[in-house]
Amino acid sequence: MSDQDSATAGAARPDTSVAHNARVWNFWIGGDAHYEVDRRVGEQIAGMFPVIRDVARADRDFLVRAVRHLAAERGIRQFLDLGAGLPAAENTHEIAQRVAPESRIVYVDNDPVVPAHARALLTGSPEGVVEYVDADVRDPDAVVRRAAKTLDPGRPVAVLMLGILNFVLDGAEAQEIVRRIMAAVPSGSVLVLTHPTFDAEVGGAGNVTAMEFWNAHATPPVTGRGRAEIASFLDGLKPVEPGLVPCSQWRPDAADALPVPQFGAVAVKP
Repeated sequence: MSDQDSATAGAARPDTSVAHNARVWNFWIGGDAHYEVDRRVGEQIAGMFPVIRDVARADRDFLVRAVRHLAAERGIRQFLDLGAGLPAAENTHEIAQRVAPESRIVYVDNDPVVPAHARALLTGSPEGVVEYVDADVRDPDAVVRRAAKTLDPGRPVAVLMLGILNFVLDGAEAQEIVRRIMAAVPSGSVLVLTHPTFDAEVGGAGNVTAMEFWNAHATPPVTGRGRAEIASFLDGLKPVEPGLVPCSQWRPDAADALPVPQFGAVAVKP
């Protein structure tokens, strides 16, 4: 996209007057679906909180490892990716269908640019299905209802919530979203979660200033949470080892992976 709208993105009428999370995140992970306003805010935040690019890359790498684990080792063939963001390298359907071509993936986002841009760029394997739904995670019943048009409600589903609950500022509402979505999927389904933290022991203190700047200059508003509150999203589920840890340290490919201020977990519904 850079500064030239694709026909698809133009049809979705992106607001280029304010930085948007999907586009700034795409900038941080090395994509090209962003505008000058996104790059400017992204660079300013990286200047005050340099680890943010490490966080973005670690979050993406966690996605790869988690989806690969679920597809290869747990036989999961259905994935519901909430707040999917803009396409970049190693998208959920690519990871899953590399292991099992028949995998079915539903991407959900409420930014109209995301599904429009994704439909233009992403195609799945002939054996599987890739679908895009314009919906808001704050309406979990609608998300589940629309996803059920593609996903078999009788088979386990991996519910991906990477960096999405931090945009639900009210903690009780965030917990209710998780509860209702996980209540709608069968036993053996899995929650895959990442969430930024303010916890100093994993380098999160700088998130406070960075998020204050973000909330003044970009959209949507964001918040961090402490480990205990993030852990509460896993209530009633069985975490896969090593449990809730910095996402960079969840079954890392490198034994010396350093922590980032973004917790991650994979947890199974009994």
